[in-house]
Amino acid sequence: MPTIVTHAAVPICLGLGLGQKIIPRRLLLAGIALAMLPDVDVLAFKFGVAYGNVLGHRGFTHSLLFAFIVPLITLWLGRRWFKASLLRCWAFLTVSLLSHSLLDSITDGGKGVGWLWPWSDERFFAPWQVIKVAPFALSRYTTPYGQQVILSELLWVWVPGIILMGVLWHLRRGR
Repeated sequence: MPTIVTHAAVPICLGLGLGQKIIPRRLLLAGIALAMLPDVDVLAFKFGVAYGNVLGHRGFTHSLLFAFIVPLITLWLGRRWFKASLLRCWAFLTVSLLSHSLLDSITDGGKGVGWLWPWSDERFFAPWQVIKVAPFALSRYTTPYGQQVILSELLWVWVPGIILMGVLWHLRRGR
């Protein structure tokens, strides 16, 4: 998995690039929260749930079904809070949440992502794994491997995200 901070990159870069008129601040914050949400499944380790279990890491919380239903529930609970159209809110929240499992699928470790749950327990990776898998222990980020993780996230997530943000900002300003 990428670090939890890097999971926030997609909604941050999209939201800031599109601007507050399109993605209001509260919607941006909700997108950031949903982009990080699937990793709540690491708590399963504390209860003895195995990594490969559907309730384990990268299981059902990383599924396409989860990524489409959770934004609907979020909208139902906070539809007046976001101050944007329902379709725009749902699309932004869904992209934010889907970005999590997509980023996890391009890491070079773990057991893959349970995209097709509940129809299949199979785990998947993207055809290429370019991001170094992040360690669970914070102390490992000070090691050479931890530095490789941070550099791979900068190269493959943050730099492209900032470029996209700049392009969106430029297009918005050009109108």
